[in-house]
Amino acid sequence: MKKTKLFKLLASVIGAGMLFSAQAAHAATTLTVYTALEADQIKAYQAAFQKANPDIEIKWVRDSTGIVTAKLMAEKANPQADVIWGLAATSLALLDKEGMLSPYAPKGLSAIEAKYRSAANPPAWVGMDVWASAICFNTVEAQKLGLPKPTSWADLTKPVYAGKIVMPHPASSGTGYLDVSAWLQMMGEDKGWAYMDALHKNIGQYTHSGSKPCKQAATGEFPIGIAFEYRAVKTKKEGAPIDVILPSEGLGWDIEATAIVKGTKNLEAAKKLADFSASKEAMALYEKNFAVVAIPGIAKPDELLPSDYEKRLVKNDFTWASTNRDRILTEWSKRYESKAEKKQ
Repeated sequence: MKKTKLFKLLASVIGAGMLFSAQAAHAATTLTVYTALEADQIKAYQAAFQKANPDIEIKWVRDSTGIVTAKLMAEKANPQADVIWGLAATSLALLDKEGMLSPYAPKGLSAIEAKYRSAANPPAWVGMDVWASAICFNTVEAQKLGLPKPTSWADLTKPVYAGKIVMPHPASSGTGYLDVSAWLQMMGEDKGWAYMDALHKNIGQYTHSGSKPCKQAATGEFPIGIAFEYRAVKTKKEGAPIDVILPSEGLGWDIEATAIVKGTKNLEAAKKLADFSASKEAMALYEKNFAVVAIPGIAKPDELLPSDYEKRLVKNDFTWASTNRDRILTEWSKRYESKAEKKQ
C-alpha cells in the first residue's frame, strides 16, 4: 500500500513537472525585434502587445534607422531578427527588393490607408505612423545671438546662421535621409544638391541620431536643430524654450512600418505581432506620439501642429527614395562628411 501511494505521488509530481515544462515552453516564445522606434515609445507598445499576447516575449535590438538597416543587410545570409517593428518604409522597401521580407496581410488590413502600406498583395510591410521634418528653434539663444526666426528651408542658407544649425546624418538617421530625399524630390537633383551645398556652410554638425538635433537646440548647444515633429513637439511640451517650425516649402516624411523577416523560425508569433501592429489598439498608441497614423480617423489634433498638417507633407516617391538610397548617400558623404559627428 505504501509503495502504491509512493508511485502515485511520484506520478503526480512527474505529471505536474511535465505540465509546468509544457507551459514554460509555451511561454518561452521570444521574438527578436529590430526597431528604430524612439526609446521612450517602446515601453508602452511592448506592454500593450504582451498584455494581449502573454506567451510571447520581445527581445529588442534598437538603433537609428540607418544602423538598423545596415545591420539587417549585413545579416541577409543569416537573419537574426524575427520581426521589424518601427523602421522607415524606405528601408523596408530596400529589404523587400533584396527578398528579405515575408509578405503578410495582418488582420484588419483593409482599414490601413493604401498609401501607408506596400503596394503588393499581400503587403511586404504595413505602415504604423508618419513622421516628418520639423525645425527646433531655441528662442532664448536666438535672442541672445540676434538670430531671426526662420520660416522656410531657404532661410536656413542665410549667412546669419553660419555654424548655428545641426541636423541628422542621412546614412545613420531616417530623419536625415527623409530630409535629403525630400529636398532632391522637391527641387530636382541639381537644385537639391546646390541647396545642400549652401546649407552645409551653416551646419555645425551632422549627428547620428534624428532626435539629437532637437535635444541640442533645447539645451542651447546649437540654436537650430533640424529634427522631426514628434521630438520637437515632445521637447516643447517638456518645457524647453523652443518654437516648432514647419518649413513653408513642405515637409519631408517617411512611414514607420512593420514587417516579418523571411526565414523566421517563429512565424506564428511574428504574425501575431504584425496583427497587433496593424490594429486600432496599436494605432491609438501611435497616435499619442504622431499626428498621422495609418488608419484614418484615429489621430487627434495637436495644439502645436496646424490642422492641415498632413497636407503639408511633400509628394514622396518611396520607390525612388529606396532605389537611389546608396547613390544619394555616397554623394552626400563625398560632399559633407567632414562635419559628421564622430561615432561612439
